[in-house]
Amino acid sequence: MIKVAILTLSDKGSKGQREDTSGPAIEKLVKKIGAEAVSYDILPDEKLMIKKKLISLCQKADLILTTGGTGVSPRDVTPDATKEVIQYEIPGIAEAMRAASLKKTPYAMISRAVAGVRGKTLIINLPGSPKAVKENLAVILPVLRHTIEKLQGSMEECACQRNKGRKSSCHK
Repeated sequence: MIKVAILTLSDKGSKGQREDTSGPAIEKLVKKIGAEAVSYDILPDEKLMIKKKLISLCQKADLILTTGGTGVSPRDVTPDATKEVIQYEIPGIAEAMRAASLKKTPYAMISRAVAGVRGKTLIINLPGSPKAVKENLAVILPVLRHTIEKLQGSMEECACQRNKGRKSSCHK
């Protein structure tokens, strides 16, 4: 079972002035890959708080999905906090989300979302709107289980993952 932490970043949401609908949307969608939410938090757009929370969540989650704070507004600091926490980026994940989103809106090109790894935890920034969360997760859900298995030490070759259920000459 993949353990997922969901972190919503919203000044208004953290004060109870806006209902968070993106976090619950994430929780519902990750169940499709056999994941279970082990944490759900809402924080204001404060870089230091976000960094501390991400570091803390890495102790109990295989996957951290953030929502909100990925744009260019002065308070959008999620990618900045994430970059200071991760050990390395996985740029293809964010690139794939932006590429798919560009087919729907030109505003996708101003997304600063980041995906990367700290220890054995994958951290991915998602946009703040529930619609964009669903669209972006649809793009990356097919690779999340495999990515997490690799981070946790799976020695199975990538081609074996794609060929499960078919005859193949996979080596472990």
